[in-house]
Amino acid sequence: MTSEFTTLSDQHRALLLDVASHSIDHGLTNHESLKVNPEEYPDELRAIRASFVTLKLSDQLRGCIGHLEAMQPLVSDVAENAYAAAFRDPRFPPLSPSERDQVAIHLSLLTHSVAIEFDSEADLLAKIRPGKDGLILIEGFRRGTFLPSVWEALPNPRDFVDQLKLKAGLPSNYWSNSLEVMRYESESFPEE
Repeated sequence: MTSEFTTLSDQHRALLLDVASHSIDHGLTNHESLKVNPEEYPDELRAIRASFVTLKLSDQLRGCIGHLEAMQPLVSDVAENAYAAAFRDPRFPPLSPSERDQVAIHLSLLTHSVAIEFDSEADLLAKIRPGKDGLILIEGFRRGTFLPSVWEALPNPRDFVDQLKLKAGLPSNYWSNSLEVMRYESESFPEE
């Protein structure tokens, strides 16, 4: 799979991180995400792309929200997801003003996802690329995803897939011929 986008420059990465930061600050005072005008940003940040925003507090997850499908200009997606990660992640209470200065913001920009063709769980495990693939697991209405950065915590493909099944609400030993798995890549920054 080849990426359909080029890596952003350091300047464009800094701009997106600034937008994410301002959206969180805006949310603390206005209880909504920062509304950005994509026309005020460089072409690379106006491209229709999907993103995830991950917040960490003392190296622990504090929020993570994003889109798997590209639906809007990247700069708008980042602003919306930064606000949602801080205030709408159902796993956490809304970010408090006292946490704001301590929270680290990480961005992941996703490629389009593509289906992985496989005929067994062993075949799937052989085809996924540790450290590179983000995966989306779909079974009926159940769905779960892990960003490529999750490989750092779950470097074994079996563990990665088993935990992804649990995230999707399935038993870790679940298998079905109707199970679908898609892969994507991401550009993540800043480096941890």
